[in-house]
Amino acid sequence: MLIFNANYLEAGFSPVRDKIFIEKIIQCLTSPVRDGIFRTMANTYTQLYVHFVFAVQNRASLIQPAWKNELYKYITGIVQNNGHKLLAINGMPNHVHVFIGYKPHQLIPDLLQDIKGSSSKWINKKQFMKGKFNWQEGYGAFSYSHSHIDRVIKYILHQQEHHTKKSFQEEYQELLDKFKVEYDKRYLLKDIQ
Repeated sequence: MLIFNANYLEAGFSPVRDKIFIEKIIQCLTSPVRDGIFRTMANTYTQLYVHFVFAVQNRASLIQPAWKNELYKYITGIVQNNGHKLLAINGMPNHVHVFIGYKPHQLIPDLLQDIKGSSSKWINKKQFMKGKFNWQEGYGAFSYSHSHIDRVIKYILHQQEHHTKKSFQEEYQELLDKFKVEYDKRYLLKDIQ
């Protein structure tokens, strides 16, 4: 740990000492992360559960029943290969819910970039559809306690039933409101144009 000493700062600067000081600051700022992966400290124990939601670009209904299970298996592999535990995955033709036991050795944006980037490339390579498949930019990430695991899994596995009563946009806004996430409705979701 680097401790800033007021006496050091008042003493003036010297080229040799300042170079060492700056190198120590850089080392402290960069040492916990290497290539987007956090190094885990010995005797560190976590229990983190995160529910991710992301949509097809323009919320188009492109995920077809004929290949959605293959997509979910592919995403499951990405999650597991990154060292996390998949608890539930499901969705609708225009969006996907992924619920994981999250290990904090990886940044959430890096994990989602891997999931969305790799799966869209896979969909396009498999040519499941005419034209190019893309996920919409961004995602929702919501954390839950251990006591909520069963409820969240049931919610995700019963997506088809939920969406007979409400749209994806309504569902997504409810999640954001429930978790008190601030958002600007103008930029929340892009409709099909």
